[in-house]
Amino acid sequence: MRLAVLGPISWRTPPRHYGAWETVVSNLTEGLISRGYDVTLFAAGDSVTDARLESVIPRPYSEDETLDPKVWEHLHISHAMERARDFDLLHNHFDFMPLTYSRLVPTPVVTTIHGFSLDQYRLAYRSYPESSFVSISDADRDPYLRYVATVYNGIRLEDFTFNPRPQDYLVFVGRIHPDKGVHLAIQLSQETDRPLIIAGIIQDQDYFDESVSPHLGGKIEFVGAVGPPERDKLMRNAAASLHLTTIPERFGLAMAESMATGTPVIGLDLGSVREVVADGVTGFVAPNLEQAIAATEHIPEISRLACRQRVEQLFSVDAMVDGYLEVYGKILGGRTANAPVAQ
Repeated sequence: MRLAVLGPISWRTPPRHYGAWETVVSNLTEGLISRGYDVTLFAAGDSVTDARLESVIPRPYSEDETLDPKVWEHLHISHAMERARDFDLLHNHFDFMPLTYSRLVPTPVVTTIHGFSLDQYRLAYRSYPESSFVSISDADRDPYLRYVATVYNGIRLEDFTFNPRPQDYLVFVGRIHPDKGVHLAIQLSQETDRPLIIAGIIQDQDYFDESVSPHLGGKIEFVGAVGPPERDKLMRNAAASLHLTTIPERFGLAMAESMATGTPVIGLDLGSVREVVADGVTGFVAPNLEQAIAATEHIPEISRLACRQRVEQLFSVDAMVDGYLEVYGKILGGRTANAPVAQ
């Protein structure tokens, strides 16, 4: 079986710091390769992979402002579709745009929907009802689409160090954007008088300047974007991580990463949070900020080992690869589970 994985090109695959979609694409691609499957990855030219790398754009456009995203996105997608006949299946991780080619190529296309960034995007997906879709959580499903399965995102367990004896601070890791509720994390820190470390790429500078920056200093620290080693250290030494999103969460990779280090999550009950975090077992799923604040008193009651075990069971690369192999098998009539590349 010959697989093509069409990844995003905003950041490198795998990302140097931020890049949730790129992280998932890398983990899936390398997981399939490790099991002997023949995989071609369509990604930015500086990507690091054991798969065959096909690229048009030399570098990610978010890392080079001279590269126009609209131009390179269309060249990237068309390059993969022009090669579609070379593959038994094309796995799309590039949002709805590749669907516009899907009726023009003979190769089956399966699309993982990493979230509906805008409601209008739903209209684009619904225009291709015959296509095959995968959701990354049950909460993030559109009632008008045909889903093959839900496959949770998987992380590399070896990148996250289990720590049974953390320090006392709280941590927020994610985009600095109103959607992610950084201001709520700050409010929780202030009302509980607990130290807070904030890490992430600034996606909304005005929001940072108005709602984050004025509160920095003392017990609240901003360390900027962090790569995998720094993120691991921040998370494993924290008493708990905060996931106080203001919109329904699609999956929440940071929650899985936190639990992989043994650090429980305090999250608001929006979207997938309840699917990822086992309430009262690997963290607390609160209906509102007041209850999230109250939950901080119960952090010592959470077993950090239970946090790690939940990730091993549900959110590892192996679990994700198993899920996608089942998806491929359904689409191709059961050919994939025992069909790695011939040596």
